[in-house]
Amino acid sequence: MPIQVTCPNCFKRFQVSDKFAGKKGPCPGCKSTIAVPDKSEEVVIHAPDDGAPKDRKGVSVLKPIKRTETDVTRKGLAITISAVVGALAIAIGLRLFSSENGPPLIAQIIGLIVIAPPLVRWGYSFVYDQELEPYTGIELRNRVLICSALYASLWIIYAFVPTYVFDLEKASEMNYMTFGIILCVMLGVGTFIAMNTFEVEMVGGLTHAGLYLLSAILLALIAGVTLAGVENQEDARLREAGLAVQMTVNDARHDS
Repeated sequence: MPIQVTCPNCFKRFQVSDKFAGKKGPCPGCKSTIAVPDKSEEVVIHAPDDGAPKDRKGVSVLKPIKRTETDVTRKGLAITISAVVGALAIAIGLRLFSSENGPPLIAQIIGLIVIAPPLVRWGYSFVYDQELEPYTGIELRNRVLICSALYASLWIIYAFVPTYVFDLEKASEMNYMTFGIILCVMLGVGTFIAMNTFEVEMVGGLTHAGLYLLSAILLALIAGVTLAGVENQEDARLREAGLAVQMTVNDARHDS
């Protein structure tokens, strides 16, 4: 077995054959004469005993547990992309064949429920902790369904909070600043849902919830749904009154 030697002058490290143990010779680096350590001076470090049963040679007979790499982005991702493309096609169809007021409310509710599972499944394939075994099979399905139901219920915050807090007839009458605040609240609640459903960190939960909300909003806009900025009756009355006053002033100026 080769002997490890370190030159005390230039600190170069090299190996020599054990037949030179206890002898002197030139250092290959600085050429100064150094002594090769004797075999009795060799220090052997043994690994601690793990308590496992050994064979005759002292080798453990237990096989190490190997992590099985699971790819969650193949079949599930293909199904998810197909579902999202289908949802996009449906949104475009609703835009083309809906009235000026957009798709019926029941169609909007069904759409939110239908698009949730593929978006949740797709999002998990990006945010799951790669240091841990990902959820698969029935357990993944159950968690996706639970998270999907909770995500779809997030829109209850959008539908009812503005109408009660700001005394609106419908949520779409809120201004865009209020809509942004409501969306932030929904994002915060969604982050908490994702963290507890899929056991991900806060950044992963925020990303997961953000993907769902952003995708849902984009599909709603494509379908012709107006989420905010609709003129309410009071604003319309004030606008009409202002126009009437302006027309009266213009007529008076014209007559004069």
